[in-house]
Amino acid sequence: MKIYTKTGDEGETGLFGGPRVRKDAARIEAIGVVDELSAVLGVARASGLPRDIATIIFRVQNQLFDLGAELATPVAKASGPQNITERQIEWLERTIDQHEAALPPLKEFILPGGTVAASHLQLARSICRRAERRVVTLSAEAAIGLEIIIYLNRLSDLLFVLARHVNQTSGEADVVWEKDI
Repeated sequence: MKIYTKTGDEGETGLFGGPRVRKDAARIEAIGVVDELSAVLGVARASGLPRDIATIIFRVQNQLFDLGAELATPVAKASGPQNITERQIEWLERTIDQHEAALPPLKEFILPGGTVAASHLQLARSICRRAERRVVTLSAEAAIGLEIIIYLNRLSDLLFVLARHVNQTSGEADVVWEKDI
């Protein structure tokens, strides 16, 4: 089977069980940013994350694939797949709480930096925030499960905490913001 189908050559793509839509549609933009987020998480995993953090990121990548599939199915939440539920959100919250408990409390704003792996996680966090914004935009025109928005919001928090955790376990201090005077 060839990787190219030529069906998107005119700027459209197909949705699961639905119509063809323009590649710049809000739904496709949201799916694309979720895909970009997963890709940068793959880079983070390849950059030398500790095994326990890499395992978390691998699970998140699988959840993001499920989330993308839900976004790619243009049916109302009640009749369509609901891949992202309270269960995934609760797992994110437990994972945040577990890793945040081992960190010193934040007293200042911090900047992305430190180790390469932590920096990749911070990049992923910023892409996650963009994915969240794109899904919110999509939700103004289509039925999107609120769980997806909540999931992305919690995921960005998790990525922030994991970046700090990676720096701490590597002996790197948080990079503190200094006001430019």
